[in-house]
Amino acid sequence: MSATPPVLVDSHCHLDFDDFAPELDEIVARAERAGVARMVTICTRIRRFDRIRAVAERFPSVYCSVGTHPHQAGEERGIPTDEIVAMANSYDKVVAIGECGLDYFYDNSPRDAQEEGFRAHIAAARETGLPLVVHTRDADADTAAILEEEYAKGPFSGVLHCFSGGRELAMRAVDIGFYVSLSGIVTFKKSQDLRDIVAELPADRLLVETDAPFLAPPPHRGRRNEPSYVVHTHRVVAETMGLDEAESARITTENFLRLFDRVPAPDGFEAAA
Repeated sequence: MSATPPVLVDSHCHLDFDDFAPELDEIVARAERAGVARMVTICTRIRRFDRIRAVAERFPSVYCSVGTHPHQAGEERGIPTDEIVAMANSYDKVVAIGECGLDYFYDNSPRDAQEEGFRAHIAAARETGLPLVVHTRDADADTAAILEEEYAKGPFSGVLHCFSGGRELAMRAVDIGFYVSLSGIVTFKKSQDLRDIVAELPADRLLVETDAPFLAPPPHRGRRNEPSYVVHTHRVVAETMGLDEAESARITTENFLRLFDRVPAPDGFEAAA
């Protein structure tokens, strides 16, 4: 008889994407069989929130967010904080604001539109008390500066998702109480610098995610990612932290439940005394 897998979470995936539509029921079932008891499907376009909500309504283990990705910041420019707040409060399975932030690698939206949207989402996170999900790529200095400037106006919580930035950004984010989430990138051979940063971070600030359908870890690299594959990412994170997988799973799941505090603990999950 096989051992029961440790309780894991996928703190960031995109289950509304067309890649998953033909077999979504089986994808969620595979995740649950692998021990992934909670998944957060992340909004990238506020104007398509109905698709996100439909997925969360369909599966008890799936929760969601409300937000506009920086790639769409120009397309959805000008959505006021009040509207983001109202949408977040309209459905009890909304557990986060975002993803929002800055992407200077692709620059798919004007940078001023990205910053404008980023600050509007921060204000919504502050008002609702929900955590902010931050996307940042090639924008470490501006991301850190905006987070610190806005935090000085009033506290808010959040996570740097799919982290691949530098040590300074990670440490500055942790200093204001943020979490750092690791995706399949941390498993790649070329990512030793990232693993070195992870080893320095406090264990109680780390999360795991897939960012599915993107960034599948080995042995699935190059194929479509899905939430069940978070087990492979988690294994590398545990090794990097110098912990066994059961202890690492407990810590990262506790961290997730502390940050996403609207999400109920999975059945059978026991936090540390």
